[in-house]
Amino acid sequence: MASYEALLDWFSEAGSALVAFSGGVDSTLLARAAHDALGDRALALTAVSASLAPAELEGARRLAASIGIEHRLETSDETSRPEYLANDGSRCYHCKTELYRICRRVAAERGLRVVVNGLNADDLTDHRPGSRAADEAGVRSPFVELGWDKAAIREHSSRLGLPTAAKPELACLASRFPTGTPITIAGLERVARAEEVVAGLGFSQYRVRFHGDLARVEVPADEIARLADPARRERLVAGVRAAGFRFVTLDLAGYHRGSSNPLAMERPVGDD
Repeated sequence: MASYEALLDWFSEAGSALVAFSGGVDSTLLARAAHDALGDRALALTAVSASLAPAELEGARRLAASIGIEHRLETSDETSRPEYLANDGSRCYHCKTELYRICRRVAAERGLRVVVNGLNADDLTDHRPGSRAADEAGVRSPFVELGWDKAAIREHSSRLGLPTAAKPELACLASRFPTGTPITIAGLERVARAEEVVAGLGFSQYRVRFHGDLARVEVPADEIARLADPARRERLVAGVRAAGFRFVTLDLAGYHRGSSNPLAMERPVGDD
């Protein structure tokens, strides 16, 4: 595994950088390294829209402050794009096209030489339409260039004491809509409120998948038994219904990454 110094060297050679910053495991390590290597020549940018859960936005604010990197919030207009709302399988491409348009504009305004994202070696085997948007915008992926996978990123994050070292993976709220189901602002808000309920029950890895009036709740398979407790189950059902869903169902296959994307049905159950 490449050393953390190799990542610092990467940023030092870049000279200045804007980090597309979500506050997740990958972008947090990038922001830390960019700040360590470049100081005030590094900027973290978070795009804000209805697809970003309020808790994630607040978490990104806290993380940037703890790292010490300058943090900029910019409004993203992806939810005004009909091609994004159609959710036809290329949604992530349209989302990232908007994100990187913002990043490139801000980088140019600030005189920052490169825009970077947190794509890692493991992501290259997943369905990632957003990678095409990054290529088109000239966005670079230090982890891919250095050959780092998620395990390496988590190990370095742990060594640095970053609070995201063991953070579960969290995709944007739009990923809860099955491909082909149109995305609406109201639906995103319902999902956000419902997932706050699941988080409040003590689950750290979860999804609430949107199926119209029905919410399909995913938690890790080995934690499903926790919902056998009547009080916890009643809180889940009542809370998700209060978020705007009529029906609440539990996916007995358990949480698995990308279960709404076009390749999901080709994977073994539970494959991450």
